[in-house]
Amino acid sequence: MNANKVIDSVKYAQLLTQTLPLVIETEEENEHFLEVIHSMMGKELSPEENVLFNLLVTLVEKFEEQHYPMPIGESSPDRMIRFLMQQRDLELKDIYPIFSNSRGLTSDVVNGKRKPSKAQVKALAEFFHVSSDLFL
Repeated sequence: MNANKVIDSVKYAQLLTQTLPLVIETEEENEHFLEVIHSMMGKELSPEENVLFNLLVTLVEKFEEQHYPMPIGESSPDRMIRFLMQQRDLELKDIYPIFSNSRGLTSDVVNGKRKPSKAQVKALAEFFHVSSDLFL
């Protein structure tokens, strides 16, 4: 743990008790923790919440790396987005917020007509819980 991060062990224990993080073994558990992660995104988190958030992201990433292997070889950003959307049964509207809620821009990026901006690449990586390198 970073020495600069001072967390209150009592507050953190309460968060752990409420959330009950565990090694994810089923899709239902994965979905549950994804919902918890999404509820925390975009909020200013306390140090304790930030540690919990990072723990949950790590657990989800581990599960998804095992159950949703990335396609081998070079892939374009649009193909990677479509692959990740398909694996998670998402629709285009589910990623509109990443593209300023613009249907046209979302469609252009997903269909390979435009490359995602640096900010969109970062948002895609956070949304899908993957490395931003996949969209470059």
